[in-house]
Amino acid sequence: MRARTAVWSLLTGVLACVLAWSVTHVWAADGGRSGAVGAAATDAAAADATGTGVAGTTAAGVASPGADWESYGGDAGASHYSPLTSIASTNVSQLKLAWSYKVEWPRGKPTTFEVTPLKVGELVYVCLPLNDVVALDADTGAVRWKYAAHVRDWAGSTICRGLSYYEAPAGTTDCPQRLLMASGDATLRAIDAHTGVPCRSFGNQGLVDLLDGLGPMKKGVYTPTSPPAIIHGLAVIGSGVPDNGEVENPSGVVRAYDATTGKLVWAWDLDHPDWHGEPPAGEHYSRNTPNAWSLMSSDENLGLVYVPTGNSNPDYYGAHRSAQSEKYSSSVVALDAATGAVRWSFQTVHHDLWDYDVGAQPVLANVGDVPALIQATKTGQVFVLDRRDGHPVSKVEERRVPQGAGKGDWTAPTQPFSVEMPPFTGPDLKESDMWGLTPLDALWCRIKFRSARYDGPMTPPSEHGWIYSTGFLGGIDWGSVAVDPSRDIMIVNSFRMANRNRFVPASEFGNDSKAKLPFPFFHQEGSPYFAVYTAVFRSPIGMPCQRPPYGMISAVDLKTHQLLWNRPLGTSRNAGPFGWQLPFGLPMGAPNIGGSLVLGSGIAFIGATLDEYFRAIDVRSGKELWRTQLPSPAFANPMTYLSPRTGRQYVIIASGGNSLLSKDHGLFVMAYALPSGQSQRAPDPVRRE
Repeated sequence: MRARTAVWSLLTGVLACVLAWSVTHVWAADGGRSGAVGAAATDAAAADATGTGVAGTTAAGVASPGADWESYGGDAGASHYSPLTSIASTNVSQLKLAWSYKVEWPRGKPTTFEVTPLKVGELVYVCLPLNDVVALDADTGAVRWKYAAHVRDWAGSTICRGLSYYEAPAGTTDCPQRLLMASGDATLRAIDAHTGVPCRSFGNQGLVDLLDGLGPMKKGVYTPTSPPAIIHGLAVIGSGVPDNGEVENPSGVVRAYDATTGKLVWAWDLDHPDWHGEPPAGEHYSRNTPNAWSLMSSDENLGLVYVPTGNSNPDYYGAHRSAQSEKYSSSVVALDAATGAVRWSFQTVHHDLWDYDVGAQPVLANVGDVPALIQATKTGQVFVLDRRDGHPVSKVEERRVPQGAGKGDWTAPTQPFSVEMPPFTGPDLKESDMWGLTPLDALWCRIKFRSARYDGPMTPPSEHGWIYSTGFLGGIDWGSVAVDPSRDIMIVNSFRMANRNRFVPASEFGNDSKAKLPFPFFHQEGSPYFAVYTAVFRSPIGMPCQRPPYGMISAVDLKTHQLLWNRPLGTSRNAGPFGWQLPFGLPMGAPNIGGSLVLGSGIAFIGATLDEYFRAIDVRSGKELWRTQLPSPAFANPMTYLSPRTGRQYVIIASGGNSLLSKDHGLFVMAYALPSGQSQRAPDPVRRE
């Protein structure tokens, strides 16, 4: 008992020091803003966010702009914006849980719940782990129908980020309104949006086999996780291929299918640019080319689909990559929607040796009078391009970077930097900034920092180990950014966490070339090295070695490219040493995965953080106006809609997190709304099992 008391006293003292640091450093970074829950909005925000619901006001059954959420990002250009204004700064503090839906999933079974639901008419559509789909009543959350995918014995992933909605041409009798889903068992499926029944006229009884044309491969190495982009009646789909696997991994080919019939219309295979459809007889699409695992965007008027790409395996060695892979890896590529031909491309990282694949969905917005594309990246750079031709709208400079690489490999002499946009990288690391909860783990971090190579951004791989920041999670990952077009403001949530890597010889695993590697070791086939160790730079007790804050949320004026405000996002809750869940949260900025939603009333909603909160933030001031605790982290993008029956506005978030990063408290879809009247019974709270 005495020992336990002594340990608790030590931790209490340490945490008190952390709190003191937080008050003097973290809040200083926020410009002294308190961010108090329920804080009043600024006068400027209140002036245009009256809560009268002008944009969302509608008689029951009458459609209104923003009433539905038909695309993953709110629209084909992924603005993550809704013009609805019923929920505003003057009333957001009154938001309550309206309904919740619990996903049936075995406790303890690994999964990732990153879905953004769709809403069309009276139904909310959610894809679940293993690609089942449920349609929920928009006002009550009651199940209207459920589709059981019965995935084949292939699936290598339980991730389903979302669905695509498509209205077939007039006269189509089979599924005139349908949902399209890329399934983890490498199929593209079409489902009737009203009944949940497979669209039998699509492909083979409702599904298309995406393994066609890929050639022989190991089970589960080709598993799409993102919904297809819909443009000109086509469903354009990429793939999901494991990082750091084998050089014989399947192709990263991008394909377009007729969204009505399921027939292949075109294919873009990097190493076979003259192949526009199925491979010739006896051949297959080129292997180990950069894949497009994340979300695409499209512009119907320009006839372009915008594809973010990754890189060839392995991530940290690139001497073997093909010329076409070198050209198009870690890029955003504009493909002609009619043919799949490349119209333009922009590379965000040259000869990527850091796993800096482009995960963020390209966001289409007008910047001044220019139709622009905003490409956020894991490096923390945000590039603003003219989406017609790919030329930068904000200035980009090629700057010299540190040199060196693995045996026989090379490093690009320069890398592109978006010099007119604020960077979201955080400060360069220093030994004096190595941080810990105790002097001992801080000392361990300093020793490891000194023993590895670190030369600032783009520190290349080294045989003796290297540290790079931002790490492979970003920066800015697949959650992307949100744009408020009425105020020309971009909302960015970012992650500051370094990685410490080292190449590993086969002798560490008994010179067994087929040894099964424990996480976080990964094979490096195609390189002179047996494996790579790659992990967040943490001390032996599990705490980050670098000084906080770790998560930030910021606002940028798109007209001037100036940072409007910048503050830590999230607290230390659920992020204690040894995996402990602290019963309180210090404002240190939390690891975050997922993105934000912006309303026409000037409010941004975001989950994303490890501390399990869902927040509402004023887009002009950065003040936190409301927050609520979720049953699990919300590693997903929120959405909003208006009920056609009641005119009530809802905000939806998926709570479930990632079993590798958070505790298993169940998977839920959570719907929040303003109270509809005194007679309405409050919903039962969601309880942990």
